[in-house]
Amino acid sequence: MKVVTTEIPATSAPPTLGVLLAGGLARRMGGGDKPMRSIGGRTILERVIARLSPQCSGLILNANGDPARFAAFGLQVVADDVPGFPGPLAGILAALDWTATNRPEIEWVLSAAGDCPFLPRDLVARLHEARARENAQLAVAASGDQSHPVIGLWRVDLREELRHALVVEDLRKIDRWTARYPLATVMWPTEPLDPFFNANTVEDIAEAERLAALDDAS
Repeated sequence: MKVVTTEIPATSAPPTLGVLLAGGLARRMGGGDKPMRSIGGRTILERVIARLSPQCSGLILNANGDPARFAAFGLQVVADDVPGFPGPLAGILAALDWTATNRPEIEWVLSAAGDCPFLPRDLVARLHEARARENAQLAVAASGDQSHPVIGLWRVDLREELRHALVVEDLRKIDRWTARYPLATVMWPTEPLDPFFNANTVEDIAEAERLAALDDAS
C-alpha cells in the first residue's frame, strides 16, 4: 500500500506541518502499533493521513523503534528527541526540531494522535482561526466536555522552552505546559460521531468499525 501525501494546503491558514503521533506503547491492546490496526478495510493510520494531507504542508510521523514498519505510508519517520518514552510532548518536540531543521519556512506544527481515524476536515483552518482571533500562542481541539491537548497547533519557536520543560523540569502532561501560554480551545460537535474518537482498546476497535460505516457514508 502506498498512501499519496501530496503537499497541497487546502486553506488560507499559514503553512503548517502535520505530525502524526504514533509513539505510544499500546499496552491496553497488548502492545504493537495502534495506528496499524484496520477498521472498515483501511488502517487507522491510512485514515488519519487521508484526513490531514489536504490540510497540511506536508506530514511526518513520530514513532520510536524500527521506522521500516511504516515504509508503505511514504512518510518521514521522526523518533523522540528525549529518551525513555516521556509521552506525546516528546513527539511534539521532535516534530518542532525536525521542522526547524528541514522546513525552516514553516512556523506552525499541527500534532494529531495517530489513532484518531475520524479527524475533522477543517481541523487546521479552525485552530488557526481561533488562535489568530484570540491572539493565542497555542490552540487545541475539544469535543463534548473534553479537551484533546494532543491535537493542537504549536509554534516552532517555542521548542527550546518545551525542551527545558521536558528535560530540566521533567514535565510530562501537555495541559500543564499549555497552561503557561495564551491558549485557544476550539470545540467540535460529537454528533453524528466524535471526530476525536480514538482507538485505545480492543473494544474501541469494534466501535470504530461501526463509526467508520457512518463516516464513510458521509
